[in-house]
Amino acid sequence: MTQIVALQPLLAPWVLAVLGGMAAALLGFALWRGLKGWPWRALALGLVAMALANPALQHEDRRPLSDIVILLVDDSASQNLSDRAFQTAQAIEAMKAKISLLPNTEVRIVHLGDGPDNAGTLAMTAMADALAQEPQARIAGVILITDGQVHDLAAAPALPAPLQVLLTGRKGDWDRRLSITNAPAFAIMGEKAALSFKIEDQGQAPAENGAKVDVTIGLDADAPQTFSVPIGQEMTLPLTLPHAGINVVQLSIAPQTGELTDRNNAAVVQINGVRDRLRVLLVSGEPNPGERVWRNLLKSDPSVDLVHFTILRPPEKQDDIPVSELSLIAFPIKELFVDKIKDFDLIIFDRYAMRGILPMAYLQNVVDYVQGGGTVLVAAGPEFGQVDSLWRSPLSQILPVEPTSQILEQGFKPAVTDLGRKHPVTQGLEALAPEGGWGRWFRLIEVTQRAGQALMSGPGDKPLLVLDRVGQGRVAVLASDQSWLWGKGFEGGGPQLELLRRLAHWMLKQPELEEESLGAVAVGQSLTITRRTILDAAPPDVTVTLPDGTTTTRPLHQTAPGVFEATYPAPQLGLYRLQQGDLARVVAVGPTSAKEFEDTIASGDRLAPIVAPTKGGIVALDKGIPDLRLVSDGRPAAGRGWIGITPRGAYVTGDIAVEPVLPAWAYLILAALASVLAWWREGRKISAGQAL
Repeated sequence: MTQIVALQPLLAPWVLAVLGGMAAALLGFALWRGLKGWPWRALALGLVAMALANPALQHEDRRPLSDIVILLVDDSASQNLSDRAFQTAQAIEAMKAKISLLPNTEVRIVHLGDGPDNAGTLAMTAMADALAQEPQARIAGVILITDGQVHDLAAAPALPAPLQVLLTGRKGDWDRRLSITNAPAFAIMGEKAALSFKIEDQGQAPAENGAKVDVTIGLDADAPQTFSVPIGQEMTLPLTLPHAGINVVQLSIAPQTGELTDRNNAAVVQINGVRDRLRVLLVSGEPNPGERVWRNLLKSDPSVDLVHFTILRPPEKQDDIPVSELSLIAFPIKELFVDKIKDFDLIIFDRYAMRGILPMAYLQNVVDYVQGGGTVLVAAGPEFGQVDSLWRSPLSQILPVEPTSQILEQGFKPAVTDLGRKHPVTQGLEALAPEGGWGRWFRLIEVTQRAGQALMSGPGDKPLLVLDRVGQGRVAVLASDQSWLWGKGFEGGGPQLELLRRLAHWMLKQPELEEESLGAVAVGQSLTITRRTILDAAPPDVTVTLPDGTTTTRPLHQTAPGVFEATYPAPQLGLYRLQQGDLARVVAVGPTSAKEFEDTIASGDRLAPIVAPTKGGIVALDKGIPDLRLVSDGRPAAGRGWIGITPRGAYVTGDIAVEPVLPAWAYLILAALASVLAWWREGRKISAGQAL
């Protein structure tokens, strides 16, 4: 039972203040007049003031509450290095035992692991959550068991009690790590890209003056190369990406005896290879509706530099107009087909006929250009089946079709062949057909397929779109000039832009449109393996090499024509190698550089600014587990070999009883008695004066 005095005034505070001022004035007047009864008058006024203030005794039935100590345990990945997990377990048991010996004190144990999305150790966030679940008035202290590598210091909460840090790790710990200091997100194909990295020693590393270490560097599935680089010096690695899309660069160093971990001895960087300004040469043999299709497609892409020539006045045209009076640009055939032909990524012949404009030697240059890695697309019209066809030029060496000189002028709906349903260029196009199917075309140049792959067909299953690989380059023939009808929406139209976009990207060797490819995408720790093929037989199992060097195989299941997939729950973080016959691919699972292993040496430097205001301490567990003491609020809570918590003395009130200090009549009698005494004392003074 606890008693306190509480005031329950009968008048408003401002009224009491006015009355108090008047009483003080009367007492001052009594002192000035020299009245001997002023103390009794003061007592009488004081009793009246007490009566008006109405003091009361408040009896509270208080039930004391226990103090709470939050024991925050860091279970992140870096806490599993060396014997830190053992140190942590020992510290937990010791703190639990010491807290149990304290009177009226209990412990709350909170474990925290790695933060999501490679956020590292979020100890401050976990501490704030733990504090929010307990009454602040009962928190006697927070004890954090960690290696000190905390990554959310900005989220540190306001602490009502001392924060104590028990630091795991050993004084002699050291580690060697490889870190990426600068890496581009993308790089232009054919140009040098710079990747910077550094190998450094942390902690009590053995002295190696001028030491060098071998670093192994690999690009995608190519054979890795080894270089010797100095320790502690930033190095720049020049790279030329081999293909468009994601390129995986792997760097690693051999583990050293005595270092804490080899988890930071490797790094993976994914760089997106992009083409610079794509240069496309479009040669239209004559004005036609289809050339606008190609021009719109190519000009809609800001990364494409288009050089377009339309032959408006062929040499055989005789209209008696002097050349000097024509506002036409001469066709720069030597500059385009001799001097700068290798600068183009794609050459398109749109309804081009042999009219003596391009010499045969220049067309032979086009053949050499393709065999050396260039690409040519022939959009054929009626001229392809005539005597001046491109087929009757050196280009016949690389064209996968031969014209029969027949032109079919009839309505037909283009169809995707069985092979085309598997090929990335035409796969899924049928799903883009409007209601009622694709619109019709009205012209097909009859050709005989000699090589390549027929992806689309016309009436009588005659080849319509044929692709082929020649040497290191690629060739495509579209045996109709009617694709523009789809773009105009004739009879519902069709996926004209999508078809031509895919066709152009296949010719530019975009990886996602390769007909034989092995790919993988990592989402979290789930690896989705995708195999594309145009072969009839199902592909064999994929061999997966894990980051630790072990291998496993995964069967593939068909999900669409020509598409086979497998889902693999990756058990480890790191670089995975996929192999299936001649196809190989590497993919990184998890962060390219784990935040938990950026700094592995235990240190309390990061936490010191947060610990100091609470008057707590940072104690290394390799020196032994500290004692636990009770300290007063505001006093230092840590010293040599000990840490402290602050008892809070919290309680809950069960019952309250209130009674006045004196009844009202008692105040009245006492005030009246004091007034009589004042009158009597002053009356004696007057009587004595009269007697004199």
